[in-house]
Amino acid sequence: MMKHLLLLALLLSSSHGIALEDLKGPLENKAILVPEATTVPYPIYQFVSKVEGVTAYRVSGDLQEISISADGWLYLTEQLFWSDKEAHSLQIEALADDVTVDGPYDVVLTVVDINNNAPTFEQDQYVGEVMEHSTAGMPFVRVVASDTDDPNTANAALRYSIMRVIPSTTETLFQIDPQTGEISTTEDGARLLKARAGLRYGRGEERGSREVLEKNFNHFCSPVHDIPYEQNPFFSCVLRRESRQVGATTDPDYTLIVIAEDMGGAPNALSGTTRVNVVVRQNLWVAPAPITITENLKGEYPMLIATVTSNDPNPIYSLGQKERTNFPFSINPDGEIYVTEALDREDKDMYVLVVFAKDDQGVDLERPMEIHVTVKDENDNAPECGDIKEFEVQENELVGSVVGRLLAHDADDENTLNALLTYTLLSQTPATAMFSLDGFTGDIKVAKAGFRRSVTPEYTLTLSLSDGGTPAKTVQCQISVKVIDINNELPLFEKNNYGKINVSENAELGTELLTVKATDADDPGTGSSKVEYTIAEGDPNGVFTIVVDEATGEGKLTIARPLDFEEHPTYTLQIHARNPEPLVKGMDYGAESTAVVTVDVDNVDEAPVFEQELLRVTVPENLTVGATVLDIKAHDPEGKEIIFKLEGDERGWFEIDSATGQLKTKAALDYEEVQDLTLMVMTCEKDAPDMKTEKEVAIRLMDVNDNVPKMVVTQNFICVKDHKTPLVIKAEDRDSHPFGAPFTFSLGTKNKRSPNWEVTQVDGTSAHLTLKKVPPADQTFGVPINIKDNAGMGITHTFEVNVCNCTEFGSCFIEPLKLPRLSVAETVGILGGVLGFIVIVLIIAIKKSKKKSKKINEGEDEGMM
Repeated sequence: MMKHLLLLALLLSSSHGIALEDLKGPLENKAILVPEATTVPYPIYQFVSKVEGVTAYRVSGDLQEISISADGWLYLTEQLFWSDKEAHSLQIEALADDVTVDGPYDVVLTVVDINNNAPTFEQDQYVGEVMEHSTAGMPFVRVVASDTDDPNTANAALRYSIMRVIPSTTETLFQIDPQTGEISTTEDGARLLKARAGLRYGRGEERGSREVLEKNFNHFCSPVHDIPYEQNPFFSCVLRRESRQVGATTDPDYTLIVIAEDMGGAPNALSGTTRVNVVVRQNLWVAPAPITITENLKGEYPMLIATVTSNDPNPIYSLGQKERTNFPFSINPDGEIYVTEALDREDKDMYVLVVFAKDDQGVDLERPMEIHVTVKDENDNAPECGDIKEFEVQENELVGSVVGRLLAHDADDENTLNALLTYTLLSQTPATAMFSLDGFTGDIKVAKAGFRRSVTPEYTLTLSLSDGGTPAKTVQCQISVKVIDINNELPLFEKNNYGKINVSENAELGTELLTVKATDADDPGTGSSKVEYTIAEGDPNGVFTIVVDEATGEGKLTIARPLDFEEHPTYTLQIHARNPEPLVKGMDYGAESTAVVTVDVDNVDEAPVFEQELLRVTVPENLTVGATVLDIKAHDPEGKEIIFKLEGDERGWFEIDSATGQLKTKAALDYEEVQDLTLMVMTCEKDAPDMKTEKEVAIRLMDVNDNVPKMVVTQNFICVKDHKTPLVIKAEDRDSHPFGAPFTFSLGTKNKRSPNWEVTQVDGTSAHLTLKKVPPADQTFGVPINIKDNAGMGITHTFEVNVCNCTEFGSCFIEPLKLPRLSVAETVGILGGVLGFIVIVLIIAIKKSKKKSKKINEGEDEGMM
């Protein structure tokens, strides 16, 4: 018995890679997972009772394929299957001489499913009908498969795909949803699938019926000599074709071989297949070509313009439109579409008809169809002269200049001759031939120079407009051309010297100082009489501006930029009056169009001002104490004595000379503490502290290489048996780039080499230290490690390493939470040693038992065994 148990335990550990102690535990209520279809006998778990004197264990419950050994090993004698039953309830109790001393306890065995069942389809073959030109991606048939494995695992996760299409094509016509099994057409399929040719059926006609075939045969073929239908080979051929069309599910257009794979289609998946017979049906629901109807078309209304046919034999047709306008169209129960009245292109040139086919419940039988109706133009509109009928011409206009364009219009189609206009100049009043007319563009041009407003202030022209239709339509238009004055008068100031003006230097922007005015004798309301004012001289910095009052023609001299008595105490401004229109040739502006005014700026006591716009400086952190950081300049506009003050220096690193404004250091700077500082400098009049100005000073510190790299950890240990495993040395540096990382690591010996140690760079902040030669005894070494920063600055550090012969019980010092993990080989070795020790003890026990058996009777000897 003991031998069998040892073999069972060895089988357990070697077959499943599970340690013995992991499958052993106290006798208690327990839930255990067991894989289905295992090799038997299959050990499950060893229960150990806490009660002393247990000689055996007993199992009972709803599972007959289960046993338990005398030492508590629960094992299977036959395979279990998840599909038979997912869980089994057992009771286990410990016995002493067939008497229950511990338990019973409830044990639940849950069978874990494995992938041992292939998917199966609900049908061996499916039939699907798809309409030609149907929408791509719209499912027309669905295949369904199932898998008897656990639905909560990947073993039952199915994936559908199309293995083959018969007949094969170069284009992919069909597609399947890998999750739902829904089959639809691809974009190529929707475009390329064609149905077999067949008859078209009318409303209420049964597809394939003999009566319909006879009617169509009589209509198209006209039987000769009253030959019976059955004896006419053509009728027999049509009958067979339609019969084949009706029963096409047994003679499909395409056959799809569909596969369902479990495990989501993984390489080791199980699979099942089915066949899908696909029939392509003729799509009668096809939109006719775009329709063109000539406007004002003569004839009887309603007028048939198109016919549509539903794929359903009993549709109810209706019409709709996208626009909410008059809708002169109708449709009858046979799908015939009519226009109900004459159309007018100028009212609407395009209609979009929406055709519906529904059943008697109002449900769509087909997708709504759009039909485009274009209204063709006819020449039913005469040209129109347009709204602009008045133009202007200057007295000195040159010959060939365009006076204006007659913006005529024709409501007919602009892309036809019906709207192509021709212009003709019929007459001019007075009849002096001063103008010409471009017959294609309608441009009115100057034909003769010498306009005089005082002689002829206005001309009247009579024009003819004709379109290019057949017959052409013609109208006459009258327009007027007014002669406008040219700029032959100069603007005159009411006075040429406006004297002297005083203004305070702190006057607000926009303050009005003076009103000037000049008049012009040209025609009012024209560019020749309008006056514009400019400051021609005396204001190089644009301190002043002139704002024109359009109602009065006056100019307001105002302050545009701040005044400064110290910079400019007096201005002598020269103001020009000019017209936006150029003067006639030979005239120039003179003194009469110029005015002068003197502006005296009154002084006001002002606060000191800084001379630098920005107070920014960058200095190195190792700047000498007492060194000048920034020379701040300021002055008082009135020349009064000023002083400087410093605020906001929380670290006490800086001071300022109150008289000169020199900002200096008074303590050592530290980039590692702060990189950017903001101070406040104030300057004020010495005798008037309230007259002050403040400004921020921004100081940026530059890092210098004032720190060397240091080790993060300065000691560690190496076990002799693992001496090839390197130690990690890490370093850090308070300096920033480029004075920090990356670091370089090397031995601090003279030639950077050692027979015992080797340093290897790992990355920018760490390196490996490797022991090359094992010492004869435990020893502590102080290894010199030289670490330099990116700028080459560094020192040699001592890294203390304790090299020792570590035992399995950790006789060498090991840091907390750093115990080495045993390898698989070491674990197997330890397990083998323990098992060997157990075997030796058992052999000794057996030998002693044999010696003792000579002194006791056979019954006692059997009890011992």
